[in-house]
Amino acid sequence: MVGHPGGEPSADPLLGCRLSWMPMEINFKVLKENPRLEEFKPCAQHFHGEIGFICNGNKWQKSTETCTSLSVETLFMDSNSASRLSVAAPSITLHILDYQAPEPIRSVAQGIQKNCPLDYACIINAVKSSEATSGNIAFIVELLKNISMDLSDNVTQEKMKSYSKVANHILDPAVIPNWAFIPDKNVSSDLLQSVNWFARQLHIQDEPEHIVDEFFIQTKGFPINNNTSERSLSFSMNLNNTVEGILGIIEIPRQELRKLPPNASQAVGIAFPTLGAVLKEAHLENAHLPRLVNGLVLSVILPERLEQILFTFEKINKSQNARAQCVGWHSRKRRWDENVCETTLDTKHRVKCRCNYTNVMMSFSILMSPISVDNKVLDYITCVGLSVSILSLILCLIIEATVWSRVVMTDISYMRHVCIVNIAVSLLTANVWFILGSNFNKKAQDYNWCVAVTFFSHFFYLCLFFWMLFKALLIIYGLLVVFRRMMKSRMLAIGFAVGYGCPLVIAATTVAVTEPGKGYVRHGACWLNWDDTKALLAFAIPALVIVAVNLVVVLVVAVNTQRPSIGSSKSQDVAIILRISKNVAILTPLLGLTWGFGIATLIEGTSLIFHIIFALLNAFQGLFILLFGTIVDHKIRDALRIRMSSLKGQSRVVENASLSPTYGSKLMNR
Repeated sequence: MVGHPGGEPSADPLLGCRLSWMPMEINFKVLKENPRLEEFKPCAQHFHGEIGFICNGNKWQKSTETCTSLSVETLFMDSNSASRLSVAAPSITLHILDYQAPEPIRSVAQGIQKNCPLDYACIINAVKSSEATSGNIAFIVELLKNISMDLSDNVTQEKMKSYSKVANHILDPAVIPNWAFIPDKNVSSDLLQSVNWFARQLHIQDEPEHIVDEFFIQTKGFPINNNTSERSLSFSMNLNNTVEGILGIIEIPRQELRKLPPNASQAVGIAFPTLGAVLKEAHLENAHLPRLVNGLVLSVILPERLEQILFTFEKINKSQNARAQCVGWHSRKRRWDENVCETTLDTKHRVKCRCNYTNVMMSFSILMSPISVDNKVLDYITCVGLSVSILSLILCLIIEATVWSRVVMTDISYMRHVCIVNIAVSLLTANVWFILGSNFNKKAQDYNWCVAVTFFSHFFYLCLFFWMLFKALLIIYGLLVVFRRMMKSRMLAIGFAVGYGCPLVIAATTVAVTEPGKGYVRHGACWLNWDDTKALLAFAIPALVIVAVNLVVVLVVAVNTQRPSIGSSKSQDVAIILRISKNVAILTPLLGLTWGFGIATLIEGTSLIFHIIFALLNAFQGLFILLFGTIVDHKIRDALRIRMSSLKGQSRVVENASLSPTYGSKLMNR
C-alpha cells in the first residue's frame, strides 16, 4: 500500500484532534460541539492537490486525497520534451489536478495523435513511473475514459495492449487500498465501463485467443459466426503472488451462436482479478449489507443478437462457505444486479452461472455474504447435538416400550404417548438421513442417491412437524371438549393421516414437480433447492405455519392454566406463574417452537449468536423430547420405578431359588 504523500494534522492525547487554525484553548469546546471536524492539508512537494482528514474521537483519519504528480505538462514530456506539450482530457477537472497549465488545455486525442497514433505507447512511461496515489488513480481513470470516448474508432491489438498497460498500473493489489480515498466513488465503475467500451471497438485479426496478458487485466477473443461450435474463453490469473491462478471461464452456448448471421463476428472477454475489491462496496438492490466479490470480474463483448452466456468462477476465498450469488454489473445504475443471473452450481471451490447479456450488462462476477455462518462452533454444536439427540431418542423409545402398558389407561393418554413415540421416530429417522446427506456431499457423487436422501429427509422432517401439530390439536381437544369424546380408533386414524399422509403428499408433489427439470436438489448439497425452483418452500412454509399454530396453542394453555380466584394470595399467584412457566417449557420443544428461531437466521446480516441459539435448540431437540416428553412425566417415572422394583424382585427370587437344594436337585434330575 502506498502511503499518502503529505503530513497528518497534529493530535493531543488529552484534548483530542487539533486544527492547524484553532488555538489549543478552544479546541476541546469546538470538538465537543462538532465531533466530525474536517481539515485539509496540502500534499507533499512535487504533488498537486490536498489530503482531507476527519476527526474520529481523539485521532485524525484520512478521508480523501487528490494528490497527483501527473500534470497536464508531464504526461507527454518523455515523448516530446522539447515542445513540452500541455495536454489533458477536457473532462479532467482542475480541482482534481490542482494545476494551471501555462498553455491552453488541449485534448488527449491531440497529444496521442501527434506522438503515438499507432499504439498509444507514448503515455505508458509517464504513467508507470508515477506513484499510484489516489489522485493519480483518478487522473489515470479519467485519461482512459477520454481515450475510450475519443480514440476508439479503430482499436488494434497494439492499442489494446498499451491501454491495458495503463490500466494495469492502478489495479495492482498494493495500490488497491488507495482507491478508498478518491472523492468520486464512481471511479471504479468508470474504469470498468471505459475498458469495456474500448474493447468493444477492438478488431480481432487472427485466430489466437491471447490479445493482452497483463498481471491484472487479461483480454482474449476469437471470431465467431452461426456455424461456430460452442466456444469458451478460459482465464487463469494470479492474485497476491499466488502460485496457482484463479480460474474464470466464459462459455457461449451453441443455441446462442445459431442466432448469428453467416458473416463473421467476434467475441471478446476481459478478466480482472483485483477490480472486484474496489467494486465491493456496492449494494445489491434488496441487500441490507454490502457483499464481497469472491471471484474474477469477467467482462464480455458479444454481438447484439446473443443474449445468454455461461460463466464458471473459481472462488478466491474457498474457506468462506456462505451461499454465492451470481450477479451482473449494471453500468447505468452503477451497482450489482442479481436479477440478470441464476446460479446453476455452487460448490466449495467453484460457482457456475447463467446470465443475460445486454449493452448495459457486460460484466459479471460472484458475491458472497460478508459474514459467513459456517463457524467451527456451529459445526461442533451440530455434531455433538445430533449424537446426543439420537441417543436420547433411542432411550425415549426404550422407556416408552417399557412402561407402555402402565401409562395408556385412557384414550387421551394413549394418543398422547402415540404422539410422543411418532415424534421421536420421525426426528430420529430424519437425523439419520441428515447425517447420510452430509456425508454424501463430501464423498459420493450419485445424483439419484442424493435425490433419495433429500426426499426422505424432507419427508421425515415434515412428519416431525405434522405429528407436533396433531399433538397440539390433541391438547386443544382435551381442553375444550369435555363431554363428547371421539373413539380411540378414529383419533388414531386421524393422527396417522395427519402425521404421515400430509407429509407424503407434500414431499411427493414437490419431487414430482421439480425433479423433471433437475430442480429438486440444491447445487452442492443434498437438500431442497432454493436458487432455481424454490423447492425449499415446500418445507419452510408448512413448518413455519405449524410453529405459528402451535404457538397459539401454547398461549391457550397458558391462559387456561391461570385460574385466578377472588382474594388469592401471593403464594397462589407465584404457584400459577410457576405452573404456566412449566407448561410452556414442556410444550415448547414438544411442539417445535424452537424452530421459530430459524426465521432470524434467514435474515441477511443476522448476528452469529442467533445461529448458535438455533443450532443449540434444534440439534439437542431429541434430548429435550426425552426430558420434557418422558422423564418429566410423573406417571412414567412411577411406572419405571414399579418396573425396576419388579425386575429386582424377580432377580432376588431367581437368586434364592438357585441356592435352594430342592431347586438344584430338580435341575439335576432333568
